Amino acid sequence: MIKTILVDDEVHCLDTLSILLANYCPEVKILAKCQSGEDALDSIGKFRPDLVFLDIQMPGMNGFQLLENFVQVPFSVIFATGYDQYAIKAIRLNALDYLLKPIDARELLAAIHKIKSHSHLPSKEQFEAMNSQLKKLENCFSKIAIATLEGYEMVPVKEIIYCEADNNYTHFHIKNGKKKTACRTLKEVEEQLLIFSFFIRVHHSYLINLNEVDKYVRGEGGYLVMNGDSTVNVSRNRKELLLKKLTSGK
Repeated sequence: MIKTILVDDEVHCLDTLSILLANYCPEVKILAKCQSGEDALDSIGKFRPDLVFLDIQMPGMNGFQLLENFVQVPFSVIFATGYDQYAIKAIRLNALDYLLKPIDARELLAAIHKIKSHSHLPSKEQFEAMNSQLKKLENCFSKIAIATLEGYEMVPVKEIIYCEADNNYTHFHIKNGKKKTACRTLKEVEEQLLIFSFFIRVHHSYLINLNEVDKYVRGEGGYLVMNGDSTVNVSRNRKELLLKKLTSGK
């Protein structure tokens, strides 16, 4: 029996993976389903799992920050991610396991088989090298493709002030007062922009460029005044991480 914990901030992703494991991997026993890194740390300490399915991008504490809590990671890890091909390459280069969302049952079976056949756990150095390579991508291709009627418009990511959710659409607020809209959810945009360390989700409706923040105004969650005098609300549960980023400059 493989004792397992699932970690993802999206409930539907946890539910989907739970169903797939129940239907195709009866040897996997789910001990806990966690929607944050903090909850995952508590469950890991309590249940001591053999395997953790780990979403990389989560509010508060992301997947890498969770793993940094261990001198030696005492469990196998399968990343469940919506990352693009460049980040997947970084995962592969460091011989780590992953599943690309939406998860395919055959790929899940292959990942579990690989975990069962492993004779050793992944090292912390593997995770650190992967994280370092992802950060280096910031200096590579630095534009995002926004679909238009004619094709795609390439927008430099450093010109994006913030992104705003509108159901299944995302509005990109760009320097010089421009606004462009893409038929993609904010979660999808967030996963693509994760490799750029200056982007952070501050609200379920907003993803912001830290370099474009002019002022933070205190409140229950507070709000940000961005370049161009637009304001962005900050949710209470994302306030602490935002202030840490703003004050540390990291």
